[in-house]
Amino acid sequence: MATTLYDLLPRDGSSGNDALLGRFLDYVTACGLELYPTQESAILELFEEKNVILNTPTGSGKSLVAAALHFKAVAQGKRSIYTCPIKALVNEKFLALCREFGPDNVGLSTGDATVNRDAPILCCTAEILA
Repeated sequence: MATTLYDLLPRDGSSGNDALLGRFLDYVTACGLELYPTQESAILELFEEKNVILNTPTGSGKSLVAAALHFKAVAQGKRSIYTCPIKALVNEKFLALCREFGPDNVGLSTGDATVNRDAPILCCTAEILA
């Protein structure tokens, strides 16, 4: 079984939402995780092309939901942006996403540093988007 989300990206052009959702859920299972109801609901909505605002406490799995959207975006040739208010969090997420998607697919922009800015996934501070 694949160990990273990059390993699960389709190589055969199959980027339909149902197929991608299945691949992502396989990843969750392979990691030994069980989705919380709010995670499951949010992920299903995202794969149905709906907008989601997820406002849950720290440690409730928002990052996994974000990873699902990054996975979907990269698989479909789109761009995904992960923004945090604090540079330290941006740097932390950048490193974590590099591990999951490979350094060629993840960029960083904080004002102090810019790495691979045109990557499919960009981690940045909110002021960079303004």
